[in-house]
Amino acid sequence: MSLASHYSYWVTIFLMIAGLFIVIARGNLVKKLVGLGIFQTSVYLLYIAPGKLIGGTAPIIASGFRAYSNPLPHVLILTAIVVGVATLALGLAIVVRIREAYGTIEEVEILEQDRREEA
Repeated sequence: MSLASHYSYWVTIFLMIAGLFIVIARGNLVKKLVGLGIFQTSVYLLYIAPGKLIGGTAPIIASGFRAYSNPLPHVLILTAIVVGVATLALGLAIVVRIREAYGTIEEVEILEQDRREEA
């Protein structure tokens, strides 16, 4: 087995690292949501990649077919995509409310305003 045969796993690892880095390293709340979306996409890919067998068919019993692809990962990821879109929409709505309340979406500036209000 070569590295090229595991191409989808390398892409998954790259997307996970990139998404996690964006979430941790960026102070802009919208950029954090983009990083979260990239991380979610890597998880989708992680589940979908092994779900398809080469030479496999849909799991409908018929003569002439011996290998069947598992449809469960695809169904689970479809549900995860819907939940991910709803989460992203909620996150963006919260960012809009934070912008209205603080006048910024930079995490450092928001924390600084909170510190000044406590003092």
